[in-house]
Amino acid sequence: MAQLTPNRIVRISAGVIFVIFGLGKFFNHATEVDSFRTYGLPWPAAFVTAIGIVEIVGGAFLLANRLVRPAALVLAGDMVGAIVVSGLAQGEVISLTLAPLLLAGMAYLLLSPGGSGSS
Repeated sequence: MAQLTPNRIVRISAGVIFVIFGLGKFFNHATEVDSFRTYGLPWPAAFVTAIGIVEIVGGAFLLANRLVRPAALVLAGDMVGAIVVSGLAQGEVISLTLAPLLLAGMAYLLLSPGGSGSS
């Protein structure tokens, strides 16, 4: 049985969250597009699709323990965007609570010794 290290806990829990939220971009596409439209982003439907793909693929890499650092870097950027665009600008609670936690988790994976896909 694999050892339950802090790196593994962060990687798997964040991976699950990113995949779930990424899938939500497709299952609730119209609602997500409406939200992205309120953020003032150009081409909100394209942004929703792109972010959904980033979150699903990045989360899958975390879950598979592959390309962990590159995935964490991209997902960290995704969370910075969420914090700024929907959290700070719109006051959305999830972007001011969960997104900073995920950003911290991605920073941890980027900086931890086992972040390269070895844990």
